[in-house]
Amino acid sequence: MNTPNLVAQTLQQRILSGAYAPGGALPGQRELAIQLGVSRGALREAVSVLTALGLLRSVPGKGMFVAPHEGHARAHPLASRGAGQTMQLRYIVEPSSAALAARTAGTGIAAGLRDLQRHFQRALLDNDLVAAASSDLAFHQAIAAGSGNDIIVAISRSFEDRIGHSQRYPLANTPRLIEAFDEHEDIVAAIVDGDPAAACAAMQRHLRRAAERAGVAFTIP
Repeated sequence: MNTPNLVAQTLQQRILSGAYAPGGALPGQRELAIQLGVSRGALREAVSVLTALGLLRSVPGKGMFVAPHEGHARAHPLASRGAGQTMQLRYIVEPSSAALAARTAGTGIAAGLRDLQRHFQRALLDNDLVAAASSDLAFHQAIAAGSGNDIIVAISRSFEDRIGHSQRYPLANTPRLIEAFDEHEDIVAAIVDGDPAAACAAMQRHLRRAAERAGVAFTIP
């Protein structure tokens, strides 16, 4: 269980089950790594994932604490200038990816996108934010692959870590979790209909709303 996502899943389950109570401190990093039987590097990455998802918060000089069970109505505490730049890059690239997917792939990727949507919806309904973030990233990568443009695919893969991190911030706004699923549905419908303009507009709308849910500001080109 040494991959960060599996470690994050385990910690998330303990938080949701109440084993780690809201407001309570996690064991120290060394002790927790031993308890879980994982490397400290994998644990650090898992903690980073859960912090971006709003499940954990760092208190300088005191350690990591379980966040209160409530959504973030304001800016995510970790939503930095770098997050804004990542969203700006996504806004430049991803609407074009969706438009190209609608033009070149269309119904050919419909089954894959709908399968990813089923996984995404189930994760959201189960409040499994780690799985939801993974499904969200896979959805956007599938659209990049469907664009038929190898350079767009390379960009998506090169910035996978930063893009994936940017997708966790909106999921911390738990009262609005289902909005992302509905926005994905609009994107899928436009791609399957072979409507590049609608696919582009649906992706732009999704990215603007995702940034707003996360409290991430970025300049729209």
